[in-house]
Amino acid sequence: MKKILFSFIAFFLFLSASYSQAEEPINWKYSVKEVSGNEVILVFNATIDDKWHLYGLNDELNPFISAFEKSDSYSLKGKFRQLGHPHKAYDDLMEATREEFSKTAIFEQTITIISTEDFTLKGNLDYQACLDDGMCVMEDPSFEFSVKGAKELITANKIEVENKVEAENVVVNEIKEIDTPVVVEKDTIAAVAESFKHNDDVSLIDYKKKWYEPVLDQIEAFGSDHSIVNKSMWFIFIAGFIGGLIALLTPCVWPMIPMTVSFFIKQTDKGKGKRDALIYGLSIIVIYVILGLGVTLIFGADKLNEWSTSAAFNVFFFALLIVFAAAFLGAFELQLPSSWINKMDSKVDKTSGLISIFFMAFTLALVSFSCTGPIIGTLLVEAVQNGPMAPLVGMVGFSLALAIPFTLFAIFPSMMKAMPQSGGWLNSVKVVLGFLEIALALKFLSNADLAYSWGILDREVFLVLWIVLFTTLGFYLLGKLRFSHDSPVEKVGVGRFGLAVITLSFALYMVPGLWGAPLKAISAFSPPQFTQDFDLYDGNVHAKFDNYDEGMEYALEHNKPVVVDFTGWGCVNCRNMEASVWSDPRVKKLLEKDYVLISLYVDDRKELAEKDKYVSEISGRKIETVGKKWSELQFSKFGTQSQPYYFLLDNEGNILNGPEAYNLDVDNYIKFLRTGLDNYKEEK
Repeated sequence: MKKILFSFIAFFLFLSASYSQAEEPINWKYSVKEVSGNEVILVFNATIDDKWHLYGLNDELNPFISAFEKSDSYSLKGKFRQLGHPHKAYDDLMEATREEFSKTAIFEQTITIISTEDFTLKGNLDYQACLDDGMCVMEDPSFEFSVKGAKELITANKIEVENKVEAENVVVNEIKEIDTPVVVEKDTIAAVAESFKHNDDVSLIDYKKKWYEPVLDQIEAFGSDHSIVNKSMWFIFIAGFIGGLIALLTPCVWPMIPMTVSFFIKQTDKGKGKRDALIYGLSIIVIYVILGLGVTLIFGADKLNEWSTSAAFNVFFFALLIVFAAAFLGAFELQLPSSWINKMDSKVDKTSGLISIFFMAFTLALVSFSCTGPIIGTLLVEAVQNGPMAPLVGMVGFSLALAIPFTLFAIFPSMMKAMPQSGGWLNSVKVVLGFLEIALALKFLSNADLAYSWGILDREVFLVLWIVLFTTLGFYLLGKLRFSHDSPVEKVGVGRFGLAVITLSFALYMVPGLWGAPLKAISAFSPPQFTQDFDLYDGNVHAKFDNYDEGMEYALEHNKPVVVDFTGWGCVNCRNMEASVWSDPRVKKLLEKDYVLISLYVDDRKELAEKDKYVSEISGRKIETVGKKWSELQFSKFGTQSQPYYFLLDNEGNILNGPEAYNLDVDNYIKFLRTGLDNYKEEK
């Protein structure tokens, strides 16, 4: 009995000792390290008890968090950071990467002093410490730093040197990467603004003029102020290259290959003939690259970007693509003035050497315009929506595909024996392109319809038109339909039959969409699911609110966290996320049951009521449309300007965890939502 009693006493003593030790396993020392008269580093030095470890800033489950009290005496510069290299390992049980410090850990935060008076800087830390055997404690100790005031008030020049460089680098470097979402360090911008507010030498208006507005102009020049997807330059190049290959297979270009190549191979000096052919190919590239560059230089990147989200632009290009389609279908022939072609021919005859070869290439571009013009026009329509460099890159791809055969056949003339002979199939290529032009044109009309809420082209109307188009194209390929300039199709080849099967299958694939099937393969191009009147499918997620203030008020009343979805009517990747990620049952349940979903369309062109229009305090610009209001909110509150972008907030507007952008990894999105939900529950 004594042994049993002794064992119980020893056990409780052990628990008591363990608990006592668990109360403060981390001991902190705080110090201030001066960098300059207006800048210091706050140092957080942790001593960790034996057998304990502290999770770091980047731990996926319990990251180390710091919070600083707001003050007029200082501003934060940069992010809270950890020194040294913590131990990292993947935890199979928790399915997360853990980041642990043992024995010691050091954290730092740089601040800019904007007061001449001494002050006390306060805040608190929030972290988890665990014993090696698994026992853990949550701690949130407060801290205090005694900081000496600056010897002199910071001047406008100093604040520009200390803050502008860091902030501009973040913005400018990222907007130069076309396929990278633009992310501006919101805290840095706020710090700059606060610093100027407390400086008698310069006003907040001066700050806007000197730093914010030029950077905002750069962002808009790169097309990031709207929801148009910034495709990668490689995508634009490949699209241009494919367009060039298609142009080769048209009746305006294909017959020109043997005619042009024969000019080079008939020269007595075979080496010179090959060199001239190479120069001819390079000349084709130069001509079309100049065209792509000219589009941006003539109209300007800002104007192209402005057009890309306006109804006038989308309706104009809808009409333009319909004209191109009619030309391909044989309604008329697009031709440049014959005087231009005759003038180029005369230049070829009157000049010699390199200049003559260049004019030969120019003549090819003019003669083939009736076939290449619509293809080039379509490429440029797509390209201008993706930044000022996109037309140039697209034309490089297009001209390269066009130039390679002329050059290659001139160097290796025996390869021309494998070329198919000209015939009715060339005209069939034009007709197929005409159908595709109409299908693409409907997408531009849909963009304008959605942005201005006209209600002309709802999802089912769009799908009916595409089903009819591709069904008709399938019958054309089978020879069941002929246009006036077509030759009779006596027999259907294997290739033509295969294309007909693919086309008709695609038309049948779209039919269930009339009853609400998600049709993920075309979700990026068709109007959103909620525009459909008759929808039997219940797997889609629809935002409960499209107004930020109303959604936040509802979340507060129902005690729920919020998902703010910055999206756009013309945003292709937004539709991809909704169809591929949101439709997953696990994601759908989280969005509908655990969160309040607010979708804000930054390209919504509906005008605000007169009483709701205002001038932005940040950019100084007048906010007159719904889309501009949400675009301004995204930049001012969250520091981003690209879509889709998702933020998790509590019902008071505080950010719960890091945001998510375009990423089709469903498991990653689920983790994003669950982390926010866990943080919300801990907060409450």
